Amino acid sequence: MVRTRVKFCGITRPADADAAVRLGADAVGLVLAAGSPRFMEVRQAAIIRRRLPPFVQAVALFRNAPAEAVRHALDELQPDLLQFHGEESPEFCASFGRAYLRAVPMKGSVDLAEWERRFASATLLLDAHAPGEAGGQGKAFDWSVIRAGRPFVLAGGLTPGTVAQAIRGARPYAVDVSSGIESSPGVKDARKMQQFIEEVRKADET
Repeated sequence: MVRTRVKFCGITRPADADAAVRLGADAVGLVLAAGSPRFMEVRQAAIIRRRLPPFVQAVALFRNAPAEAVRHALDELQPDLLQFHGEESPEFCASFGRAYLRAVPMKGSVDLAEWERRFASATLLLDAHAPGEAGGQGKAFDWSVIRAGRPFVLAGGLTPGTVAQAIRGARPYAVDVSSGIESSPGVKDARKMQQFIEEVRKADET
């Protein structure tokens, strides 16, 4: 059976990180992008990072951060993955020598083949925001337009009620959810987190 990986993004509270681990999430996203309602300082993110056991990946998310800020986060957090959500170039993303996700704004006309060519060393994360916008807004896009040539992460508007349909329709390698499992921005709802995981597993089985 194919197993769709799950990333819970925008974790801000240790208790939510503990729930993510207990429920079987594969990755936890720590938002270091100023202006996001889920933003954390590196020292706060480090508290959550230290709670994650082996095989649950910590993902540090940036949006147009200077290189010095990324390097500082690398030193303090030792994340497993980086995630870039702004206008970062392929050269910038690859310069840190760490595996990374590159968010693709799927609102409007998108040439995924060109994104795959430019970001050859990245795993693409397809999100519903427009160019220049931030993610994590709870918006979805038309999954039928996806024409990816390699494994990708699907994000944007996913909830316990929509994720199974998204997996069956788009066949992503992984799904990424933030607002869809929250009671308020940055505050995760343990019941929604559990329901999300359950729906992913049901989709995998069928």
